[in-house]
Amino acid sequence: MKQRKILVIHGPNLNMLGKREPEIYGTTTLEDINKGLSEKAIKLGCSVDTFQSNHEGDIVEKIQDTKGKYDSIIINPAAYTHTSVAIRDALLLLDIPVIEIHLSNIYKREPFRHKSMLADVVSGQISGFGANSYFLALDAISELISKPSQD
Repeated sequence: MKQRKILVIHGPNLNMLGKREPEIYGTTTLEDINKGLSEKAIKLGCSVDTFQSNHEGDIVEKIQDTKGKYDSIIINPAAYTHTSVAIRDALLLLDIPVIEIHLSNIYKREPFRHKSMLADVVSGQISGFGANSYFLALDAISELISKPSQD
């Protein structure tokens, strides 16, 4: 059986984790998260590639480039969650599981954060568990892609 490949996409400002609003996002850095994801992926029998961009177009191009290369995506679109039709449309091109994650509980924050442009096109959504949201998503996506296809 081939090793399953998962792409983790980090949106804008996530490169500042550990420094930016630690009372909301914690002190764990993006490098810490990426290292932990790689280690956990090995235990789950899959591999993880990570990508971070502060630019919407770069994220769209990365999503478009996943066809045939990855078995699933975990995406933290950050602020683009609430604004990006472009990222939503790119995800609609895919036929692989996608999990949307957020470090904070977006539904306990400002009203403009309550609406996700992606929620109805992803396989699932995890929010509010800090850096652990990524690891919960990795567990979930690993299970989704290891199930035999129902076709």
